[in-house]
Amino acid sequence: MGIEEKLPSGVLLTTVEGVAGYMRKASFWPATFGLACCAIEMMTSGGPKYDLGRFGMEVFRASPRQADLMIVAGRVSQKMAPVLRQIYDQMPEPKWVLAMGVCASSGGMFNNYAVVQGVDHVVPVDMYLPGCPPRPEMLIDAILKLHDQVQQTKLGANRAAEVAELETAALRALPTSEMKGLLR
Repeated sequence: MGIEEKLPSGVLLTTVEGVAGYMRKASFWPATFGLACCAIEMMTSGGPKYDLGRFGMEVFRASPRQADLMIVAGRVSQKMAPVLRQIYDQMPEPKWVLAMGVCASSGGMFNNYAVVQGVDHVVPVDMYLPGCPPRPEMLIDAILKLHDQVQQTKLGANRAAEVAELETAALRALPTSEMKGLLR
């Protein structure tokens, strides 16, 4: 016999972090940052066939001050990188970034001086979405996986400790130029 049987119907037990996480995940307001062909697929996912409105994302925001999710869709040039960072810095906390497509994730087939080899060199990325270009179904799936991450986000002092821990781990990580892999 658990506590559920002793409580009257209509009573819900949860934490403030749980409620806040649920509300945040149910009301993402993405910032539009479409740079290449992936942007067409991003726009398609907002249309009537795929309908991102089912997940509380029917309005793509043109102002970064009203957005909490940045979907970077396409390749980021070296000239565009400072603009991307400025828009990210203008977004209010908490904020999340989704790198859509292989060009945003790793530079794609454009391995040259003009294209940033992964948007994670400019802003911290929470979710990577592979594909060239990824289908709208894949974008919706990535957003739903990001919803799970958002619902587990801590608040207040717990969030500050979590951010500090992630930042420390990132600073201790081996630089990309020193990593050894199959391609080196």
